[in-house]
Amino acid sequence: MGTLLSGRRLILSLILLLLKLSTATEIPLSVQQVPTITKQSKEQVAFPFDEYFQIECEARGNPDPVFTWTKDDKAFDLSDPRIIVSNNSGTFKIPNEGHISHFQGKYRCFASNKLGVAMSEEIEFIVPSVPKFPKEQIEPLEVEEGDPIVLQCNPPKGLPPLHIYWMNIELEHIKQDERVYMSQKGDLYFANVEEKDSRNDYCCFAAFPRLRTIVQKMPMKLTVNSLKHANDSSSSTEISSKANSIKQRKPRLLLPPPEIGIESSVIVLKGDTLVLECFAEGLPTPQIEWSKLGGDLPKGSETKENHGKTLKMENISYLDKGNYRCTANNFLGTTSHVFHVIVEEPPRWTKKPESSVYSTGSSGILLCEAEGEPQPTIKWKVNGAPIENHPFAGDVIFPGEVSFTNLQPNHTAVYQCEASNVHGTILTNANIDVVDVTPLIQTKEEENYATVVGYSAFLQCEFFASPEAVVTWQMTEETEPLEGGRYHTHKNGTLQIIGATEEDAGSYSCWVENAIGKTAVTANLDIRNATKLRVSPKHPRVPKSHILELYCESKCDSHLKHSLKLSWSKDGEDFAINGTEDGRIVIDGANLTITNITLEDQGVYSCSAQTALDSIVEETQVTVLDVPDPPENLHLSERENRSVRLSWEAGDDHNSDISEYIVEFEGNREEPGRWEELTRIEGKDTTALLQLAPYVRYQFRVTAVNEVGRSPPSRPSDHHETPPAAPDKNPQNIRVQASQPKEMIIKWEPLKSMEQNGPGLEYRVSWKPQGAPVEWEEETVTNHTLRVMTPTVYAPYDVQVQAINQLGSGPEPQSVVLYSGEDYPDTAPVIHSVDTINSTLVKVTWSTIPKDRVHGHLKGYQINWWKTKSLLDGKTHPKDVNSLRFSGQRNYGMVPSLDAFSEFHLTVLAYNSKGTGPESEPYVFQTPEGVPGQPTFLKVIKVDKDTATLSWGLPKQLNGNVTRYLLQYQIINDTDEIGDLNEINITVPSKPSWRLANLNATTKYKFYLRACTSQGCGKPITEESATLAEGSKSIRKIPEAVNLTHQVHPLEALEPGAERTVRLMTKNWADNDSIFQDVIETRGREYAGLYDDIATQGWFIGLMCAIALLTLILLTVCFVKRNRGGKYSVKEKEDLHPDPEVQSAKDETFGEYSDSDEKPLKGSLRSLNRNMQVTESADSLVQYGEGDHGLFSEDGSFIGAYAGSKEKGSVESNGSSTATFPLRA
Repeated sequence: MGTLLSGRRLILSLILLLLKLSTATEIPLSVQQVPTITKQSKEQVAFPFDEYFQIECEARGNPDPVFTWTKDDKAFDLSDPRIIVSNNSGTFKIPNEGHISHFQGKYRCFASNKLGVAMSEEIEFIVPSVPKFPKEQIEPLEVEEGDPIVLQCNPPKGLPPLHIYWMNIELEHIKQDERVYMSQKGDLYFANVEEKDSRNDYCCFAAFPRLRTIVQKMPMKLTVNSLKHANDSSSSTEISSKANSIKQRKPRLLLPPPEIGIESSVIVLKGDTLVLECFAEGLPTPQIEWSKLGGDLPKGSETKENHGKTLKMENISYLDKGNYRCTANNFLGTTSHVFHVIVEEPPRWTKKPESSVYSTGSSGILLCEAEGEPQPTIKWKVNGAPIENHPFAGDVIFPGEVSFTNLQPNHTAVYQCEASNVHGTILTNANIDVVDVTPLIQTKEEENYATVVGYSAFLQCEFFASPEAVVTWQMTEETEPLEGGRYHTHKNGTLQIIGATEEDAGSYSCWVENAIGKTAVTANLDIRNATKLRVSPKHPRVPKSHILELYCESKCDSHLKHSLKLSWSKDGEDFAINGTEDGRIVIDGANLTITNITLEDQGVYSCSAQTALDSIVEETQVTVLDVPDPPENLHLSERENRSVRLSWEAGDDHNSDISEYIVEFEGNREEPGRWEELTRIEGKDTTALLQLAPYVRYQFRVTAVNEVGRSPPSRPSDHHETPPAAPDKNPQNIRVQASQPKEMIIKWEPLKSMEQNGPGLEYRVSWKPQGAPVEWEEETVTNHTLRVMTPTVYAPYDVQVQAINQLGSGPEPQSVVLYSGEDYPDTAPVIHSVDTINSTLVKVTWSTIPKDRVHGHLKGYQINWWKTKSLLDGKTHPKDVNSLRFSGQRNYGMVPSLDAFSEFHLTVLAYNSKGTGPESEPYVFQTPEGVPGQPTFLKVIKVDKDTATLSWGLPKQLNGNVTRYLLQYQIINDTDEIGDLNEINITVPSKPSWRLANLNATTKYKFYLRACTSQGCGKPITEESATLAEGSKSIRKIPEAVNLTHQVHPLEALEPGAERTVRLMTKNWADNDSIFQDVIETRGREYAGLYDDIATQGWFIGLMCAIALLTLILLTVCFVKRNRGGKYSVKEKEDLHPDPEVQSAKDETFGEYSDSDEKPLKGSLRSLNRNMQVTESADSLVQYGEGDHGLFSEDGSFIGAYAGSKEKGSVESNGSSTATFPLRA
């Protein structure tokens, strides 16, 4: 359940409410009152880069206040033309026009009317001068090596803060260390100079950041002379050592200056920073140490800086006062200085007099108390003048209070209390207003309020009344006041209704009454529904690195939806509006998504809803799961030869109970460093008694498992070594492998390293013929294989394998039966019969071979068969053997997938594990006819209004003699209804075409064609076409723009009376449709004489010559056009200058009947050079034609006209989509 208010918001609301209820109501300006200063300036600095300087003083009162100023306690004339005075206030501006230094001083503002005078605190106006170093001639300084020296800066005065730097002329800082130090005043001290200190450009820089000014002192020259008391023949080291020994001396303080003695006093204000400094000259360089007499240095607030030469303490308190000593020492002596630190404080108020409103005849008191060091002096003033100069009758004055009785209206005034000591002065005003007035309600009439169910409602009734008034509230339609229970009226007139309900909605009246009169105001209260939240999922448990998705579902009053705001927080810390910058946490309104969640994301997530009237928080506990931490502190105990106890301590389970522990060991002598699982222990246990193998040097580790996964392994335990022993087991999986007859290669699974139990592992192999009463033959080997030769083929043997090592033998071995090597079968089965099941399936029956002729384990029989010839055309087939195996002891088998109407040879042989035996004598059998396959194609080659001519190709799978064709057709117009199925038996199978008559005009038909043998008809091939309308010309499906080349294809050896189809086809059309087709019927021998000499007929010769001439002209025109264009093709020319009519013509297909449903894109030509896949219904003249088939492609088109590949002598088209015409010799 959501918390109604978060703790922080609740505290803030209560604080604001208490402040609101306890704050004294101001006197309305409509009532006469003394002036009250509402705004005044603090210290004002005239920076040279400012345009003007404003000194503020604003006040309120009735009558309106009049403003006057003093400057340095003297009257200041606001009519000075050099200043600009604001209207209706005491504020004035001083333009930055060069005369501002005249206005420097301390100002005080007075606001007065007929009732009193209010005065401001002092306002200091500072006009800083431009700091400058004096022009001076600095004499060079010359000292001897080892002497002390002080370079004085003497910075100019200016507006603090002041920063001092010592640099050379190249603006490089002078290095400071234990020997060189810059004091707080800016002087540069040398405890003892060295020759390297010589330079002529020591510059002191003074920076005034508030003035944006840095000034530089003239460079100083310092010369350090080296001591040369040693002989010239002495080395430089010796010279330096002698010189230093002469200059060595005990420390002497340079800071504080020696003239102030060994003690000094330092005054610091409370809260400021205290800096004490000590610097001593001497050789060797003295070290500085600090201490506090009678106590320890303050911890945490003190820092030693500048190599211990300064002691810095921040935020000084009275506890820091006392005596501090600095001590300088080297091995020659010490010196010290004591600082008496005095902590003082400017005046500060502990109790300020408060302004009050009184009625006639009442009494009052003003209290004024201040603290400081020294103790501040309290002075009272009335209307800006000392109280003793203008006392009121009945006033009793003490330093800390003023009391009065029986106040009258003429006692109205402004009292001032001033506290001062040497560090400053503070002043405050207290208004005494004596007023008698009818209550004035300041809350507007008919004010509307709203709250939500369950919350408190606050109805305001702010008022001013003197004398004091009584406030009562009541429902507008009721007469009884609202008192007690859920109703509480505060002193400022506010009505609080605790735990508002819907029945509290309505109109309320506030009545305020005092001795002078009575006033009322009305207010309206609306009650809204409380906002509700639900966060889902509730208390989710999320594995680490997964995604957390939280959704905050909210429901609030319709009047509050516009102000509803949702926010998310975790453990009281608010998230950014949109989540984190890296995008791992994304907040999208009511959705909070965290990707790649970590353990740090675990906690309490809160969704907060805030409206104009209420707020609510709903929480959910997010638990992040992770794999456990690894177990710790592994310990071994109860050490035995075959066991040991392992104990451990569980790691952190990361919010998911540990389900089990995995104990692993390392100790395999063959694979050192490889860990293997030993056992698993329940998650509630942290100890296990481990069963061990002999002859192993164990080391253990433990892994914890919970629902998330496995922990990292623990640190390994100590080692535990078990003594060796005889083997506990013998090899398993004893088997035989033989590649030669009578051979027996015995193999077994060797014992693993952990199973050997000791050194010197060997295997004792024993064997004898199965059941024979003979002694065992045996042999001992170190590997896991043994080759044995036996006297017989495929004989059974009893075999045993026993493990032995240096400590003894394994258990008694078990015998297994193995067989010696096999040989090939040496006899063939006899075929009894081959029975025909159908045209593609036969059943073969044979006699099995004797068991002693198998020479091994009979695995089965194999049938081989091959086709010798087709009974349809009598053609002999090359031998192509097919095989089929039948496992087990059987004497028959089925041979499928044979070719119908064919002759086959068949043999049977036996096989065992060694291989196959000899084949039987071939058995000859024939398969009967079957139904033929589907015709290769079916095309409608000519249509008219009531006729259609169809052409087809023979089936690829004839499966016998085709005796007839079954042609069926029916109407299939574009409706769900289809017409009756009509049939025509075509009994002349040699005629591959048929002309259908008596069809309906403008009707779509579907045609079905089946080939038939004596066994029946095969699967049909289909085609669809529509007849023409009345009056239309018959259509042969040939495009108009076909370019023909002169190719002669002789039709020879045609049978009399047979019909042959001649088709002209485009190469590479997708559906290989014929574009021209006609049927030529060959006549019988009685008409042969008419055509025997057709090649000698004149009209035929003329026709052929015309065709040849036309073809030559076409080739010439194409050749000329292709070479006329220069360097770019015709296609590119067309692209540059497109002709809309030509383009439109290219887009059109032949008539309204297209042989292909796939049309080229608008404005493009179908490429004739691509090899497109032949469709299923395509036919081929190559299968049936005789003579030179090279002129035709597989789909029957003329290769000479539409060659797909480049040929020698062909004319290439560069980028053109036109066809390529090869030139043949």
